[in-house]
Amino acid sequence: MKKFAIFYATFFNVGKFPFAPGTLASGVTMVIVFLFNYFFQPDPVIMITAIVIIFLSGIIPSRITEEQLGHKDPHEIVIDEVAGQMVSLLFLPAVLSLKSMAAYIAGFFIFRFFDILKPPPVKQADQIKGGFGIMIDDILAGLYSLGTIHLLIYIYKLIF
Repeated sequence: MKKFAIFYATFFNVGKFPFAPGTLASGVTMVIVFLFNYFFQPDPVIMITAIVIIFLSGIIPSRITEEQLGHKDPHEIVIDEVAGQMVSLLFLPAVLSLKSMAAYIAGFFIFRFFDILKPPPVKQADQIKGGFGIMIDDILAGLYSLGTIHLLIYIYKLIF
């Protein structure tokens, strides 16, 4: 069970990449979300449900992995980046256009910015111990990113 928890918390071993595993996990997630939205054009409720499932199912494996690796919020745990990156990309249409792709790429960079900067209350959430603390700060960073990307889309007409 511990091996599966680590496998899941590291997003199927993406978190074991030696350089910037959180950024890699966010990038992989961005591509997956874009392709999923492009091919299936799902109702946003499906994406929100997927985020909730990943968030909830990431809490215990993150705690187990943290305990196994022996330090708080180890960089190998990237399932939190997956959930947070998904939040930042909510409601973005996926069409084969430069504007649509630019919005996804901007969502990626904006999420990484807020995940690293950790403005309040992201920083406070980062101090929560255990799997919930590992997961929740990235959801909050994703919400900052979601608001920012949609504000940019509105102001600069990135997509429409």
